[in-house]
Amino acid sequence: MNQLNAHPTSGEQLRELSSKRREQRGWYFYDWANSAFYTTVVTVFLGPYLTEVAKAAAGEGGFVYPLGIKVDVESFFPYVVSLSVLLQVLFLPILGAMSDYSHRKKEMMAFFAYLGSFATMGMYFLQGTNYLLGGALFLLANLSFGASVVFYNAYLPDISTPEERDSVSSKGWGIGYIGGGLLLALNLALFQRAGSLGMSEGHAVRISLASAGLWWAVFTLIPLFALKKHQAVKALAAGDNLFTVGFKQLLHTLGSARKYPQTLIFLIAYLLYNDGIQTVITLATQFGSREIGLEIATLTTVILMVQFVAFFGAMFFNYIAKAIGAKRAIMLSLVIWTGTLIYVYGFLQTKLHFYILGVIIAIVLGGSQALSRSVYSLMIPKGQEAEYFSLYEVSDKGTSWLGPLVFGLARQFTSSYRMAILSLIVFFFAGLVLLSIVNVRKAALEAGNEAPAKV
Repeated sequence: MNQLNAHPTSGEQLRELSSKRREQRGWYFYDWANSAFYTTVVTVFLGPYLTEVAKAAAGEGGFVYPLGIKVDVESFFPYVVSLSVLLQVLFLPILGAMSDYSHRKKEMMAFFAYLGSFATMGMYFLQGTNYLLGGALFLLANLSFGASVVFYNAYLPDISTPEERDSVSSKGWGIGYIGGGLLLALNLALFQRAGSLGMSEGHAVRISLASAGLWWAVFTLIPLFALKKHQAVKALAAGDNLFTVGFKQLLHTLGSARKYPQTLIFLIAYLLYNDGIQTVITLATQFGSREIGLEIATLTTVILMVQFVAFFGAMFFNYIAKAIGAKRAIMLSLVIWTGTLIYVYGFLQTKLHFYILGVIIAIVLGGSQALSRSVYSLMIPKGQEAEYFSLYEVSDKGTSWLGPLVFGLARQFTSSYRMAILSLIVFFFAGLVLLSIVNVRKAALEAGNEAPAKV
């Protein structure tokens, strides 16, 4: 009788495991979908193109005046990036708190994904001197991008065990790099053949920007079909609604975070070093274009190489994490990032040097970010996943605010891109110091979670 009773349980466990694997595969594809925005728009095309549009609108001396504020055209895009993420800092924690009280994480992810993708498609109309349109569309698209990823990241504890977390997170990042790289390759082919197709390079850039929005919209359908609705981890009290409880829970989160000092230290460290990472990635093409004089085709080729090599970098660092622990693997990547900035400041002069930079970045990029996400997920108190991930998301993929601001100010006041890039070293150094004192196992236990064998 006992053996007969064991079969249904075994079959049920197999079905549950199969269902979880389907959710994981669907979850990976949101990285595939949104990475098109990250690579084609944020990393490659928009920075140099929007700078040219702003330059066309500039008055004497190379300044534009959005809302009456004097801005160097070379600093306009970094400032827009900084402002877009500052808006994320204000709104994403509230959205994350709302998510914990709702079973509609998937619907919220979909809403912001499509709001961002349609804003990105609207970049097709960016031309002439209309730099303000470009800035406004990027603000909306990047804010929506960050909001959608809050709900996406909040699924990670639902679809993976603590032991699986590094692997699942790394696969998502890796697949995202392949997806973003594939569209970028298509856009590079379009850009290089623009003349033979009877279009200007500017028109090819606008098509490329819009294609990222279309890609984002189409492939978002896969996770929307695969991910299940998971029950809300908290129930609304009488008289509360999702909007008001979001503000209340944010204040509660900021107050209760003191109960989890190790989590708080890690979060601060991550916000610092990843702000530096995202600033380097976001502004690398502008540096290559304006400082070294590289053509957009060369810049795109380098970023394309980064996308595909970064997939293997993410997998490689996953193996390093298994050998020495995820925290030490992240610290190793930050040491390499610091050396990279010194290399850019003192040695980067030619196209070959820029390709070498791309290889170095590709190796550490995916690993440092994927492992950070999985380590952080171990430190989040149960029932507060979206809420805490919203704090994390203010410096996740493609998003940073203090770094671009520092970069823009350094560029505006020193007139040197090399000093601007070197100024970012403080983010990596400060993040490395703080990360070194984090006790990951203690943080997981403080949050009521199980810690994997090696962290």
